[in-house]
Amino acid sequence: MSKVDVLLGLQWGDEGKGKVVDVLTPRYDIVTRFQGGPNAGHTLEFDGQKYVLRSIPSGIFQGGKLNIIGNGVVLDPLLFMKEAMELAQSGHDLTQRLQISKKAHLILPTHRLLDKANEAAKGKAKIGTTGKGIGPTYTDKVSRNGVRVGDILDNFEQKYAAAKQRHIEMIESLNDLAIKKGGEAVSFEGLEELEKEWMQDIEYLRKFRFIDSEHVINNLLKEGKSLLCEGAQGSLLDVDFGSYPFVTSSNTVCAGACTGLGIAPNKIGEVFGIFKAYCTRVGSGPFPTELFDETGKKIRDLGHEYGAVTGRERRCGWIDLVALRYTIMLNGVTQLIMMKSDVLDSFPTIKACTSYKVNGVETREFPFSIEENIEPQYVELKGWNTDLTHCTKEEDFPQEFKDYIAFLEKELETPITILSVGPDRDQTILRTK
Repeated sequence: MSKVDVLLGLQWGDEGKGKVVDVLTPRYDIVTRFQGGPNAGHTLEFDGQKYVLRSIPSGIFQGGKLNIIGNGVVLDPLLFMKEAMELAQSGHDLTQRLQISKKAHLILPTHRLLDKANEAAKGKAKIGTTGKGIGPTYTDKVSRNGVRVGDILDNFEQKYAAAKQRHIEMIESLNDLAIKKGGEAVSFEGLEELEKEWMQDIEYLRKFRFIDSEHVINNLLKEGKSLLCEGAQGSLLDVDFGSYPFVTSSNTVCAGACTGLGIAPNKIGEVFGIFKAYCTRVGSGPFPTELFDETGKKIRDLGHEYGAVTGRERRCGWIDLVALRYTIMLNGVTQLIMMKSDVLDSFPTIKACTSYKVNGVETREFPFSIEENIEPQYVELKGWNTDLTHCTKEEDFPQEFKDYIAFLEKELETPITILSVGPDRDQTILRTK
């Protein structure tokens, strides 16, 4: 039986997974998504075109590859149809290449309102969600109130109506709480129109093959097919191991591939961990190495650090090796992939956080909470002051950049086997282990 390789982000998401999956997919027969929702925008850029994928696996650009949306994903028919139609216009026939798990949960129109109502009721303690209904959909899943893709095939209208009524009652209750806190109630205006469009998109969804993905995937593995699992968000947003409560609602670590696809742990082969040469974060939550000065702004501008889906500014900071060691451990990473190395081309000095001081005590371990009393301890390295975007092989790298790679490999005790030195597919350099 073939092994399953996993590729996932090791920071707070936005590491550039889409590009790397597109680079790796020629090696595999099947590419899957195993968790997350349409807040996970993967940007791919090649042949002068830019594409943003939200729910569809990045292997869709490789002809002849089977792409599967797994049971651990939450799917919004509205956003899915928009994404699929854009890809169809660029010449990619999804109906022949994409299959969807019957056990994947559907994001309903009222989930969006529920998301906003939850945030409004929290007041100043809001999480900073994308408002796409992802958290409430996972909440329904765990509380056994969800509506799944497979439900489209059987008595769907009744199941939908029951879920909608339940949500309306919950939103009304949350609105009362928000008003008591001096906030605003979430309006139901426009819901009927949104619902009508959503139902039309359900009909579009029926064009795709709904599968018992756990059986399909395991049977394909028995046939010797190779499979790449594509993670969404990043390991520091994992609902169990991330910077809780400022996390996503699913398991973004490697173990999530097992529950999100129905594969056994002993089927996992290589685990590719992807990270940036620096660090970013979107939305609220702690960020020990965040830079609030001109250096942080320069990284943001050079790295075009704005959300692929939301357009939100990403917070920027130096690389955090305490957090990276932690996520490498959690995921069992076998190979590291460093993205956006070229963004640091013009910095005379580059810093790397190697430990924290927590309440004055130094540690190299990621603590229970990183919300306060964390002082990052930095090592300074000489910058390379070279345009890496013109490098086509490892031998082209300046010595200072080679030193940075060697330093990271020693600190992280894991080989860096792929380096990205620009946004295009071709600006990717493979190294031997």
